[in-house]
Amino acid sequence: MQSFDFNSRTRVAFGIGVFERLGELAGELGFRRTLLVADHGMVACGYAGEASKLLQQAGIEVFTFHDFSENPDTTMVELGRICAVSLEIDSIIGLGGGSSMDCAKGINFVLTNGGTMRDYWGYGKAPKPMLPMIGIPTTAGTGSEAQCYTLISDAETHVKMACGDPKATFKIAILDPRLTITQPESLTATAGYDAISHAVESYVTKNRNPISAMYSREAWRLLEANYERVLAEPRELTARGAMLLGAYYAGVAIENSMLGATHACANPLTKNYGTTHGVAIALMLPHVVRWNAAVVADHYHELNQVSSQTRNGKEPGEGLADRLEQLRLAGGLPFGLSHLKIRHSDLPMLAEEAAKQWTGSFNPREWNAEGALEVYRLAL
Repeated sequence: MQSFDFNSRTRVAFGIGVFERLGELAGELGFRRTLLVADHGMVACGYAGEASKLLQQAGIEVFTFHDFSENPDTTMVELGRICAVSLEIDSIIGLGGGSSMDCAKGINFVLTNGGTMRDYWGYGKAPKPMLPMIGIPTTAGTGSEAQCYTLISDAETHVKMACGDPKATFKIAILDPRLTITQPESLTATAGYDAISHAVESYVTKNRNPISAMYSREAWRLLEANYERVLAEPRELTARGAMLLGAYYAGVAIENSMLGATHACANPLTKNYGTTHGVAIALMLPHVVRWNAAVVADHYHELNQVSSQTRNGKEPGEGLADRLEQLRLAGGLPFGLSHLKIRHSDLPMLAEEAAKQWTGSFNPREWNAEGALEVYRLAL
């Protein structure tokens, strides 16, 4: 039997209206002076103000930080540290999409342990205790609320650094489907497809184990069946809740089994062309599935078995890739790299970079520049 060490460190509060418990839950953790890290969209739609009010009603003093973008970088994290250092905060709350939660974690790293984010690139490099945090996702996407990793771009090189430490895990994740209604349709599409990719990739990695696979499979079942529904009926809270929970489950799976070649291929597209992460993922995932099917067809068959649509008469990898392309079409996401004006001559450079991505080391099929070039050619 396979040996494994599974750990889920985050308490989850899920349900319509559970956001109203923010003050209560923060109080249970002993929050008294907290930094609310929320993107500008959270300010515009009123969620940041609502969060501040709930916390203040619970007797918690609130300070806010909003100066970061959808891809937080080392400069933005440092601005957050400067904002927080004189406030004597005892806690941090990340409210918004993955960028808010990643930025909150990044600020926590450098505020409590010093240095810069480059010092924490990798895993387990924060020797000192970190402040307790609450994560409140308003998109069904990254699953950052379930993970101890933060993705921060180097402001100079634009390389995305995965910085992880068990102390950077959110103590509580508040999952309220109501908060996801205000996101634009384009964000529902890209974030949702990213979550789908997390379920598919984490299910077949070299590090998968029986418990992580259970989370991946349930994440896929929820996300695959509800992605088209939330796009067609954006105010349908049952579907929104399924997507939010599916994204969280996929995040738990990533924490324990990591990702694969799709993310290894997507990161160079973002770095070199500014391609939105979810778009890059949608371009690559079906092709990676077809390429990986040579070694994990049985696992893909299992995902097909729990899909809302049967793929009779097709090989498992082809059937799953076809369904992923249907979902990509429903999200209005680009079909090929040529749509981004990426030339055939660019592919060797992209392949060299993709081969060096950390996530590629967990891919079930051996990952190198030759394989990456093959996948990019399929996606062109």
